[in-house]
Formats: sequence, C-alpha cells, structure tokens
Amino acid sequence: MKTFPVPTREEVSPANQVLFDNLTKMAGHVPNLFAVFAHSENALGNYLTLGSGKTSLRAKEREVVNLVVSQVNKCQYCLSAHTAIGKMQGFTDEQVLEVRRAEIKFDAKLDALAKLVKGIAENQGHADPQLVDNFYAAGYNKGSLMDVVIAVGDKIISNYVFALTDVPIDFPIAPEL
Repeated sequence: MKTFPVPTREEVSPANQVLFDNLTKMAGHVPNLFAVFAHSENALGNYLTLGSGKTSLRAKEREVVNLVVSQVNKCQYCLSAHTAIGKMQGFTDEQVLEVRRAEIKFDAKLDALAKLVKGIAENQGHADPQLVDNFYAAGYNKGSLMDVVIAVGDKIISNYVFALTDVPIDFPIAPEL
C-alpha cells in the first residue's frame, strides 16, 4: 500500500485550516487520523459534525462504545486514542482493559452496553436479541439504542480510515489484550 501522507495545516484547504485551528485549540494538536480526513474538502467537517452531535450517552458510555468497537475492529490508533481519553474520563488502566474485553466487573450498566456494542460490531448490526433485552433491563431505552448505533457508526468510520491509511499513531500505544 502506498504511504498515506498526513497533511499539515498549510497543505489543506482554507475551510479545513479553520477546523485544524479549532482542533488545536480544543486538543492541543490535530490528531493524525483527523488530519487525513482533510484530504477531502468535506470529510473532516462531516466527521467532526457527526462526533459532536447531541446524544443521550454520557462521556464514559461514549468511551465504552469507542473502545469496544475499536477492539473488535483491531484499530490500534483508536484503541490508543480512546485509552488516553478513557483515562481522562476517569477509567483506570484495568477498567479500560475490562471495557475493551466487554467484560466489565465494575459497573453492570456499562457491562450491558459493552456486550451489546460488541454484539453489534461483531455481527454487522445483528446483535443477539438477549443483548438488547439486557441493555434495556440495565436502564437504557429505545432512544439510547439509536444513539448507540450512531456512536458505533462514528467509530467504524475512524477505524476504517486508519485501516486504509495506516497513519502514525500520535498517542501512547494501547497495550495488547
């Protein structure tokens, strides 16, 4: 596969330069994976809009989705980024590993979420009905399920971009399971 370059601010369109500036203000830098979206005039803005949309999921729940989907898809970039973000959200190193395995001992509600997300990601959306029932029994509702599907789709997009570009990982590398 041809090396996929990570564009600098000067190499992207003026509209993407504004997005680079906003990302730098928010995160301190433009993550390499986000930068490669800027090869397209629209992809970075569209992706950021999807990821910043309103959701019923709390920040920790979003990280459960991000980590589980990235584990299923073996996306080392996203596992590394979301391990760091998960720690910022209050997960310990061991809790991050439990989340990635979808075997959460420290929180039953998050465990039901993780197991459902794993079922969705592994089976192209055809999760076992018992996983959906357990998700509802844990306190989630039909609206939550729709928000989970959007979050899974969001993470699949970034997982696939990494798989196709193999950009350098600019986060501490997540440990293997």
